[in-house]
Amino acid sequence: MSKIRCFVVDDNKEVREEIKALIEKSENMEFVGEAADGAEAIGKIATVKPDVTVLDIVMPVLDGYGVLEYFKNDRQKPKFLVYSALSMDDFVFKAFACGADDYVAKPCRGEMLEKHISGLVEKKTADKLVFPEKDNLKNNYRSKTLDERITGVFLTVGIPAHIKGYQFLREGIKMAVENPGIINSITKKLYPSIAVKYDTTPSKVERAIRHAIEVSWNRGKIENINSLFGLKVYASREKPTNGEFIALVADKMLIEGV
Repeated sequence: MSKIRCFVVDDNKEVREEIKALIEKSENMEFVGEAADGAEAIGKIATVKPDVTVLDIVMPVLDGYGVLEYFKNDRQKPKFLVYSALSMDDFVFKAFACGADDYVAKPCRGEMLEKHISGLVEKKTADKLVFPEKDNLKNNYRSKTLDERITGVFLTVGIPAHIKGYQFLREGIKMAVENPGIINSITKKLYPSIAVKYDTTPSKVERAIRHAIEVSWNRGKIENINSLFGLKVYASREKPTNGEFIALVADKMLIEGV
């Protein structure tokens, strides 16, 4: 039996290297290439023609959804195994709607990831997939905690968890969900309240949140943001103010049910 030809698409070099090492150690798989973003992946996949493509969702230039949509009606497309940190139902549902064959949440043990790859080619994984109806998915999504849902947004727009602004933004959004009017007193109430909780100053809170938003924009996540909110919220050269971004995410949480 010929080896499963595998291609890896992820903007994180360490993740690509880990999956590459897993594939190269396997007796049943062969590593045939990699890409760091969706646009690069499209050209390489068309040329290499792998059996299975391990695909991340949140990437610059073109995200994983865009890659899936591009190949959706291609009869010669590879099997797509989405490997993403986005584990909430709406993200998973969208991946399958765009043409994914399987979905695995990061992080995942190597042997389990290998099993999913092999299962796709053997058609076991795909045949066993039973995906809930969309209405059920939305109910499950609403049952997630507010923290989990905000984390999903941050992952999508590319705000890293290790920077201070991540925690400050999370707190600000939660405050705006509980009291939408506070967004009109962002300097007098919101920043000071966050500062007290984290033993810092309002000015440092403001700067840290601004930095977190700038990191997202500098990573080129604008298309993910527009996709997440279902409309073109911002152009690539635009950046929301702290208050605009907090209000945007808080409104999304409120509309979809806290």
